[in-house]
Amino acid sequence: MAQACSSDGEISRSLPLPEFIEEAKRLVFAIAKNGLKMRLLGALAFNWHCPRFGYLQARLGRRFTDIDFVAYSEDCENVKRFLTQMGYKEDPMVSALFGTGRLLFHDELNGRHADVFFDKMEFCHDLPFRGRLEADFPTLPLAELVIEKMQIVEINEKDIIDTVMLFREHEVGFTDDETINARIIARLCANDWGLWRTLTMNLEKVKALMERYEGLTQEDKDCVRRRVDFLSEIIAKEPKSLKWKIRNKVGDKVKWYRDVEELQR
Repeated sequence: MAQACSSDGEISRSLPLPEFIEEAKRLVFAIAKNGLKMRLLGALAFNWHCPRFGYLQARLGRRFTDIDFVAYSEDCENVKRFLTQMGYKEDPMVSALFGTGRLLFHDELNGRHADVFFDKMEFCHDLPFRGRLEADFPTLPLAELVIEKMQIVEINEKDIIDTVMLFREHEVGFTDDETINARIIARLCANDWGLWRTLTMNLEKVKALMERYEGLTQEDKDCVRRRVDFLSEIIAKEPKSLKWKIRNKVGDKVKWYRDVEELQR
């Protein structure tokens, strides 16, 4: 593995590795050594958090395409410096477009990229994560990983696969310790009707679509279904805000999500 840090704590220059998981490890170890508040998200974060059932991604045909992170906006310059010294090249057009909200870096050696989102993700719905990066390492907490996928209105099969794997690996409960924190998800949904509508719709899709995956055993499916149902129950029981109740009266008659076009890279 390429050396990430010098003896005095400074990041030493190194080159990206060709294999996705090994490259994610290289970056994560360097992040830890330098005390940066950067966390993995996306498919590699799901894989990292699923040591027992991570093989399901390969079995179900899931392929890695990029290495993405989240961070706090006050660390923007540190993130730029870190990824540059780790062998990535900043995309100036994306930086100009999104400012401190989002950065894009290219690994020109291996023909891939790394997105970095700051403070919140803004896609079909908002996913705020200020004050949450400290709850887990090296990824976003499991609750936010679930929301990351379940907030996608036109959800893809790869997102279903990642979600099935995460629910197979982890219990649903009320802590962030190797557990999908139902309270975090329920509270966000209780204050955002649109997020609630999309997320609950997609949880039902997860249960329905996983039935066709021959790579899952009946035990796998029963476990995922039980945990998804428990999360849905907690979401339903969470007291809803006045804003949520007013929006609920309008329902689907008014669009409740943003259209998100893939960033052209």
